[in-house]
Amino acid sequence: MTNHMGERHRVRNRLKSGKGSLTGWLGPVVLAGLSFGVILPGDIAQAQSYSFNSVQIDGNQRIEAGTILSYAGIQRGQTVSAAQLNDAYQRILGSGLFEDVSIEPRGGTLLISVTEFPTINRINFEGNRRLKTEALEAIVQSQSRRVFNPATAERDAAAIADAYAQAGRLAATVNPRIIRRSDNRVDLVFEIFEGGLVEIERIGFVGNRVFSDNRLRRVLETKQAGLLRAVIQRDTFIADRIEFDKQVLQDFYFSRGYVDFRTTAVNSQLARERDGFFITFNVQEGQQFRFGAVTTSTDLPDVNPDDFFAALNIREGNVYSPIVVENNISRLERLAIQKGLNFVRVEPRIVRNDRDLTLDVEFALVRGPRIFIERIDVEGNATTLDRVVRRQFRVAEGDPFNPREIRESAERIRALGFFSNAEVNAREGSSPNQVIVDVDVEEQPTGSLSFGGAYGTNGGFSLVASFSETNFLGRGQRLGLTFSGAEENQAYELRFTEPALLGRDLAFDFELGYRETNNSFADYDTAIARFSPGLTFPVSESGRLRAYYKVESVEISNYENTGTLLAAEEAQGQLWSSSVGYTYSYDNRRTGLTPDTGYLLQFGQEFAGAGGDSTYIKTTARAQAQTTILNDEVTLRASLEGGLLNFTDGTSRVTDRYLIGGSIMRGFAPDGIGPRERTPDGSVNDALGGNMYAVAKLEAEFPLGLPEEYGIRGGLFYDVGSVWDLDITSGNTLYEDFSLRHVVGVSILWDSVVGPLRFNFSKALQKEDFDDEQTFNLSVSTRF
Repeated sequence: MTNHMGERHRVRNRLKSGKGSLTGWLGPVVLAGLSFGVILPGDIAQAQSYSFNSVQIDGNQRIEAGTILSYAGIQRGQTVSAAQLNDAYQRILGSGLFEDVSIEPRGGTLLISVTEFPTINRINFEGNRRLKTEALEAIVQSQSRRVFNPATAERDAAAIADAYAQAGRLAATVNPRIIRRSDNRVDLVFEIFEGGLVEIERIGFVGNRVFSDNRLRRVLETKQAGLLRAVIQRDTFIADRIEFDKQVLQDFYFSRGYVDFRTTAVNSQLARERDGFFITFNVQEGQQFRFGAVTTSTDLPDVNPDDFFAALNIREGNVYSPIVVENNISRLERLAIQKGLNFVRVEPRIVRNDRDLTLDVEFALVRGPRIFIERIDVEGNATTLDRVVRRQFRVAEGDPFNPREIRESAERIRALGFFSNAEVNAREGSSPNQVIVDVDVEEQPTGSLSFGGAYGTNGGFSLVASFSETNFLGRGQRLGLTFSGAEENQAYELRFTEPALLGRDLAFDFELGYRETNNSFADYDTAIARFSPGLTFPVSESGRLRAYYKVESVEISNYENTGTLLAAEEAQGQLWSSSVGYTYSYDNRRTGLTPDTGYLLQFGQEFAGAGGDSTYIKTTARAQAQTTILNDEVTLRASLEGGLLNFTDGTSRVTDRYLIGGSIMRGFAPDGIGPRERTPDGSVNDALGGNMYAVAKLEAEFPLGLPEEYGIRGGLFYDVGSVWDLDITSGNTLYEDFSLRHVVGVSILWDSVVGPLRFNFSKALQKEDFDDEQTFNLSVSTRF
């Protein structure tokens, strides 16, 4: 914008705090219309009607005279009253094209004088740093090369101020100004004072007895401001977010059996300095209810309620949860469809027993309305293919309409992570017994490219680059590329997943990788290449099975210490293995039946020998469980895992066997425990690994009393495990037999901006002399 400060004119009576009116433009005109909308000579003013032989129009530059006449609606020779002249004036002024309008009868001539609004040359924003100009341009309605309208500019200023308020800057003010240009043009400038963030200094609760303030604050989307306020963006006051938090708080209590919970009020008090809010949630928790009698019933002659009762997954005495009820309703309605019973709906009928604090639930199977799905319309998906969205529906055009199934489909669409917003609604179709399902989505970026560097005492400097795309080519496919390069370790990996092969609930994936080591801290180098495609499909509501094939090339070379027999024999150059395998997993967290408890079971086997140089069976198993105690303040986790490697032809090598430590057993290096071999000079060689391993881990996570917005919690852990057994041993082999190691430690868990970080400080209570202990470890935390 050229600097013509002398020509800059303030739009009079500007917005105050982003709101107000632009009467500086409209005021004189409106007053003219109200007081003397038509300018008349004194003797004519008393006349009741007028007739004009001609109409003269002055002052118009861009607007055609015929256009003005069409707004006036007065024809030559027409007899009009003073009221009609005033109406003509109001119509011309109301067109929004003119800054000033006057109508003056001059004998047989009607003179219409107009002053046109200027044209907007360009629109500029000054003072905006927090919101980009592109975002503000999408908000305003005023446009370049269009007629300037002060009322529109007023609305634009209010919209900009509201956008800043949504970002937590309630003190933002927006002043629209104009700069006069030649040819009746103006530059429209929105001068913005962004102001500071209005943060939430404190979130408190009144009326909560069961759950502490700390626990409830972790539920809310809104967070308190703290030392990390420059990083945490959820500590600004946004009214819509408070309403969302009220619903989240209710869902939290309902899922734990407090069916009478309600938020009676939310008090938001602005600090005296107007830079912070103090928010207080007034709640009534009520009593916790449990499931009482659970039954099924029906009046339909072709429905056997006993069949549906056997499909229920509710136990009497468990804590009541609407989620459990909804999941069982979906289970019964799917069973009805499998039995060919269309339009059967399940209605939960709940009887409250205040004396026992139980809720009896009767699942009544009734005949629903005969309504069909006419079609499913998907809009807003510019990149994502329609079929990616449609396959989240378990129904298709022509199927019976089930509102619950539509709601569940909407949740599955949102869970894809492809869309910033997804709305699914049903409306009446071409006939009363048909509905149209509208799916409106807003896409968001689904790819990421990251670079990182690290330094390790063993591997030296390393560079890590990765690319991931969760919606590859808009097909819902996942693609990942990873490269990591260090001075002595290089790895390349390609991963691909098609989650719905042939349009079914059948996932196809493959992994292609290559890793090469040139270790100065080990007596050998390795080169491992592998390719593994697989198929994953459901076998039950919570169980899935993955079947895969793997071909792998492993080369151990450049063995330096020929005095140790076992490792020297294993350095046989390149060997190939070809194997098939499966992994079964049962995860009850998928159903969400209990909000505070979950467990995961996995069992898998790999069979090598279908070609290649190795024949073996590798069996692994894992069990994990989690629960919360002390009103959700403390989380307890336990896991048990183990493996067995059995070579039926030949012997295993170090690259085949289990190397335990690191994340599998904390307190030790990745290959820190297990069999080792003593060299002739008395030193101990690298870890040999073992054919068997077992590890048990116990952990407790708890708050440290720090503000929740810091995202820092503490933990204690205890790990015990061992790795043992070799096919061939010698007199120099150490720790070949089963020998438990015990480790205790403390953890600091931090939900940082770079991801969930975990700092482990550990101490081995029991270990062997040559185990490689690791007393400190920093890693990205993975929680069950």
